Amino acid sequence: QVQLVESGGDLVQPGGSLRLSCAASGISRFSIDGMGWYRQAPGKQRELVATITSGGVTNYADPVKGRFTISRDIFKNTAYLQMNSLKPEDTAVYYCNVYVFGDVRVDYWGQGTQVTVSS
Repeated sequence: QVQLVESGGDLVQPGGSLRLSCAASGISRFSIDGMGWYRQAPGKQRELVATITSGGVTNYADPVKGRFTISRDIFKNTAYLQMNSLKPEDTAVYYCNVYVFGDVRVDYWGQGTQVTVSS
């Protein structure tokens, strides 16, 4: 059974930084085609934040470009999201995602970690 465990969410002041971690278990690192982070703010739909493929290609949503950095430790089967220059509008529950391509794409999700940016 695939499990994704996120950590690192917290309350932080505007301009501050946080580092989120997502540890994947129950799935071989060689099977993962990509990992990513999504977020959902109250009353809004879940949205993409950043993704990284097995080959290391990254993709970022426009609102976080230049401020957030996604990375992956393949041997630890863990993804990270370094978030700098945080803004109140970054407040959301952040979800880790892992996807695998077979006949169809299969997505796995973590339970989420709360990030609150407020003074």
